[in-house]
Amino acid sequence: MFKLNELSDNPGATKKRKRVGRGPGSGTGKMGGRGIKGQKSRSGVAINGYEGGQMPLFQRLPKRGFNKPNRKSYAVVNLGLIQKFVDAKKLDVKKPIDAAALIASGLVRRELDGIRLLAKGETTAKLDLHVAGASKSAIEAVEKAGGKVTLTAKAEAAAE
Repeated sequence: MFKLNELSDNPGATKKRKRVGRGPGSGTGKMGGRGIKGQKSRSGVAINGYEGGQMPLFQRLPKRGFNKPNRKSYAVVNLGLIQKFVDAKKLDVKKPIDAAALIASGLVRRELDGIRLLAKGETTAKLDLHVAGASKSAIEAVEKAGGKVTLTAKAEAAAE
């Protein structure tokens, strides 16, 4: 039988932390194992990537790619999640489901540049969705269930 007061780690499994700069008796007092003077003995040293005057590797390699600074960021919603929220009575099918309704239900945290509908999952409810964007397969799935998807003005402005 194990006793709680007899539990311990294997010998050598844990190692005591080195407490640097705690007096001459500790063995790592005074300079704290950093040697005498020089850049590395001071605080706030950041010389990662410095190659002693040689052109650093990150500067020698070619740059690739481009990040568009003003790109759109959409809040993504899947059909399966909308169906789940409809089944849980958090979304009302009788009213049009727009960004405000999705935020109020808690399905989307914030609108960002609009809400984009994707076709992951299935829907059986007759939905009237007003979103900024939707995939072709998502629109087909909603129309197959008897609903409709309306793309709002935000998406049309983004397309221009």
